[in-house]
Order: sequence, then C-alpha cells, then structure tokens
Amino acid sequence: MRPTSVRLAPGAAPPSPIVIEHVEPAVDSGRYPVKREVGDVLTVSADIFREGHDKLAAMVKYRRWQDTEWRDAEMHFVDNDRWEGSFALTENVQYIYTVEAFPDYFETWRDEIGKKHEAGLDVALELREGLVLLEDVLARADNGDDTHVIRSATHGSSTAATQAGAIAHMVDPQVVDVVNRYRSRKAAIEFTPFRKVTVDRVRARFAAWYEMFPRSAGSEGGKSGTFRDVIEHLPRIRDMGFDVLYFTPIHPIGTTNRKGRNNTLDPAPDDPGVPYAIGSSSGGHDAIDPDLGTIEDFRVLVGSAKDHGLEIALDLAFQASPDHPWASEHPDWFHIRPDGSIKYAENPPKKYEDIYPINFQTEDWQGLWNELRRVVLYWIDNGVKTFRVDNPHTKPMAFWEWLIAEVQRDHPDAIFLSEAFTRPKVMRTLAKVGFTQSYTYFTWRNFKHEITEYFTELTQSEMKEYFRGNLFTNTHDILPYILQEGGRPAFRIRVVLAATLSSVYGIYSGYELCENTALEGREEYLNSEKYEHKVWDWDRPGNIIDDITRLNQIRREHTALQEYDNLTFLRAGNDNVLCYIKALPELDSYVLMVVNLDPFQAQESTIEMPHHILGTGADDHIRVTELFTDASYLWQGTYQTVYLDPNVNPAMIFALTVWRKKDYEEPCF
Repeated sequence: MRPTSVRLAPGAAPPSPIVIEHVEPAVDSGRYPVKREVGDVLTVSADIFREGHDKLAAMVKYRRWQDTEWRDAEMHFVDNDRWEGSFALTENVQYIYTVEAFPDYFETWRDEIGKKHEAGLDVALELREGLVLLEDVLARADNGDDTHVIRSATHGSSTAATQAGAIAHMVDPQVVDVVNRYRSRKAAIEFTPFRKVTVDRVRARFAAWYEMFPRSAGSEGGKSGTFRDVIEHLPRIRDMGFDVLYFTPIHPIGTTNRKGRNNTLDPAPDDPGVPYAIGSSSGGHDAIDPDLGTIEDFRVLVGSAKDHGLEIALDLAFQASPDHPWASEHPDWFHIRPDGSIKYAENPPKKYEDIYPINFQTEDWQGLWNELRRVVLYWIDNGVKTFRVDNPHTKPMAFWEWLIAEVQRDHPDAIFLSEAFTRPKVMRTLAKVGFTQSYTYFTWRNFKHEITEYFTELTQSEMKEYFRGNLFTNTHDILPYILQEGGRPAFRIRVVLAATLSSVYGIYSGYELCENTALEGREEYLNSEKYEHKVWDWDRPGNIIDDITRLNQIRREHTALQEYDNLTFLRAGNDNVLCYIKALPELDSYVLMVVNLDPFQAQESTIEMPHHILGTGADDHIRVTELFTDASYLWQGTYQTVYLDPNVNPAMIFALTVWRKKDYEEPCF
C-alpha cells in the first residue's frame, strides 16, 4: 500500500486546501539566491490555486536574513492561476522571501452575496454570515479608526431599510480595506523552501573597470613605480570615466624560480618577477611588495582614489611562491610529490615553476580556509571593497560559497569578480555560489550570430537572475586575435560592444593606446609587463582616449545603459552589422547601438526600427541624436540605412526620443 503524506489524528485541523507551486524568481529551485541591487523592486510570482471557486488571498513574505519578523506585500491575480507581488529592496543585504496563501473568506462572501442579490434572491442569511465575518475582523483590528469603520458597517447593515443598503454598508471600500488588513489567515499555507535574494550595491551592476600593474606607474625605465606614482595617474583614469581601478597582486614576489622577460627561466638580476608568484621573506598575502611602498602608502592611495571617485580593487590569487611563509610553516597546504618536494603549477604545456598551487584537500583544510578568510578581511579593514579573484575554478565551490558568505555577512558591500575562463557550467556555478560578477566569453565572440546568441543567453535566460557578465576587452593574459589583426578600428569596435552590451565592463591598461604587439601565434602580449617593468607614453599617437572618455560619459548620461538585462537585438540587413537597443520605458530612456563588426571594410546596412519597444508606429517620427557626434535626425518608417566606416565611425550610438503623430498634428475641423 502506498503511504500517504497526510497523517490523520483526532482533533487535528484539516490540511490547507491551497496549493502553491513554481515560486519565482528562483535559481535551481531556490538552492542559490537570485541577485539584485539596492533600489530594485523584486517581483515574485507563483501558481496558487485550490479546489472549487472559493477566493484566495496571497502575500509575499520577506525579511532581512538577520531578522525574525516577516513583512508582507499583497499579491494579485494575473491569469491562469498565476499570482504576482513585489517589494522594494532598500538595503545592501540578503533578504529571505516566500509566498503565503490562505482562503479569503470575506472576498468569497462578497462574491457570493453579490451574485445572489443581482439574481433577485433573498440574502438575509448571507447578511448574517457577513456580520459574523466582520465581528471576526473586529476582534483583531487595532483600536481607533479601524474598529470604528467595522462597527459603523455592522451597525449600518443591521439598521438598513433594504438588503441592498445593508450590502452597501458592508462592502464599502473603507470596510474592505480594513478587512484586508485584519482578515483571518486560518488554513494558510507557506511555501518552502524559502527563497533568497542577495542585494548588492549598484556598483555591482554598473561600473567601468580599469586594470593596471601598479609597478608600471613610474616614469623611469627598469624601475618599479610606487603607490605614490599611482596617485599621479588617478586624474587620468578618472577623466576617462572609470569607476574601479583594479591592481594585479601587490604582494612581495618570490625569487625561487623567478621568471625573466617573456616567461624565460633565466631572469636578469633586475627582472622583477611575476606578481602572481606571491610571497617572499618580506611576507605573504597580507604584505606589500617593498618596491611599491608600505601599507601606510597603500591606505593613502585608497583615500586619494576615493577622493577622485575611484574604488581600488585587488587581485585575490590564492597560490604561493616557493618563498611564501606558508610553504615553510604549512607545507601540508600544498601538493607533496613522492620525493617530498612541493608540486609547482602546470597547465600543460605551460609550466609555472615559480608558483605552488594550494591543496584544498589538505587534512588541515579548516586552518587553510580560516587563513584565506583572514587575508580577505585584512584588506577590507584597509579600505578594499572589491576583489578580482584569480582562477576561482581551480578551487572548490564549497570553499567559495563559504568564504563569500562569511565575508558578506558583516561586509555586504564586498564585491567579488570571478576570473574564470572555463567550462560554461563551472562558470555558472561560481556565480550561483556567490560571485558578484563574472568574466565571460565576450573576449572571443566576434561575429554577429555568436554575439547575439551568447548575450541573449546572458541577459534574457535564467542566467540574468544570478550571472552578471563583466565584459573585459582584454586582460594582461589575453590579447585577442581580433585586436592583433584589426588594429585601431578593432579597438574602437570592441570597447563600444563591451560598454554597451553589458552595464559593467573593463579594459586592461594599454588598451587606450591600442597596444597589440603579440607573441607570434599566441593570444599573449610580447614583452608583457607580467615579467618586466614598463613605462608607457600615455599620449602616444593613435590612442583612443577620447573615444573611451566619451563612451563612459554616454553611459553615465543614459540610464538605459546602466541596466544589465534590458538588451534586445534588432534586425540589420548586413551580417557584418550588429544592431541592438537598451531601453527603460518607465524613464523614457532608449539607446540604440549600431556596430560594424568588420574592422577592415566599410559596411552599409538597413536597420529595423524598434516600434514594438518604443510603442510607436511607422507614421510616428523618432528624433535620434548620434551621441559621438551630437548630430540629430528625424526618422520615420520601419527601416533606416546606416553607413559605418571602421576608420571613421565604426559604431554609432543613438538616443531616441519619440514624437508621436497624435502629439504634434493639428486637429482637423
């Protein structure tokens, strides 16, 4: 015999007749939180129904994770048993939410008596039933105006000359309002498991990142720049419109197996080594490379950056050089080979003889985890709120879920960017377990069909609930072939795509100079500053500083570009031309992008106007302003033609203003 989930017991209340299903948004059926930002409104929907025709009521229940008291937001019927309600996300914290539904006895009574009275039936008994319901509400209502409303309704209904008058007293809007606030929740059912939403600060969604090696901030060849030198660069980076200044590791660099220029194994005496080979006699992950300065210098830099409207982000690279204090104090935190030596890092055919990867399966895993948490909290105590995490896909998911939750419990404003170029499911799960932002495959998406397919997935599928793609045009490890081969036009094309397909993007310093000298046959920089000190000419001819500056200005001026999931691709008649729009109808913000994906040849194309988004017709005029040139036009009809020369205007960005025909035509008499 099949067992039943309902256990019968004398005197027990009957189970609720209500069913709640498919509560959304949810990631993996609520296993992981969805993501939003402060100021958003979270809309929650669910299928809610019961047998028969009796009425239901439903609430979104929500609270901050640390609270015990719930708050309610009324849900409303949409259609086909789907209900919807919403609440404002006002704090940078994680919220818990669920759905509660219960029989709406008063609404059921109001519906029934209305139908019977309209049919001409006697409703004397139904009026008595209504009075019982009002008395029940009165028992829960607060003293004051609410109780006065209910007492007036019961008195008025009992003294009314007609049944119609009695009904009118009992269903008065003021009465219904009070009833809805104090109605019975008998037979309520609450959906479990509860859902979670992580509410980040707005910079998690909208920001422009600039990556640099602090040691390349100097002006003397062969010598490291310092934090004091970086301060001199802050106005330049701010004026280009960046929000986040991200540093590669700033810690002491090991000398054992130190790499020379271009990753050679025979460094010159003055070669500085790779910043990712962390640790020396000067300290480890909580120390500063002496060539850069001191912790006091770093604090001054963080404060100065804040004064310039910039936030410092640090690289978290959980690995060690052979000279790191961990290697001698905790050799069990690393992989020990049969001969007793510690295994260095490899990604065949690449070898990283100067780096030891961490063994997260060590017996002292709790000591290791606590130490890594201590490192993060140390830098938070020194003013850092944002971390770019190196190769998180080589560490356990359980570790990241624990670490990020531990840090954000007391520091919910902490932002973690996942630098994982790996398998799609791994990248997605890293985002689910807590990473605020994620690197993407954008770096290798160059053609129209693959860009359209990929960004539809990122911004329109379930991924939008938890995965914020931070589009880096290049990194210190990756110089894409499109930039190597396409030259300056490609640099202009790719930065427009990065800055407008997503609301958060980044460049690695030198991009503004169109630096693209590569190792032959490799997506890597020749003479990379990973291995040497660099001095840059920041006014080098051919730079695209003005383009980047204007692009970031456009992003700040047009709120549609500050949202992540409001992207729609539009039809363009040329496969080398990509057309898309970001829209916020509630704020009348519409920005349309047309990009020539071909850095070698001019392209002409028709583009289809987004009347379905603008709410316009072919007869309406649309005023468009091209935001790089400030040229304005009036467009009318379904199709327009654009011409994009990669050496002149590889991309056009249009702000759209609707002039509906009915708004400007003179009336006819």
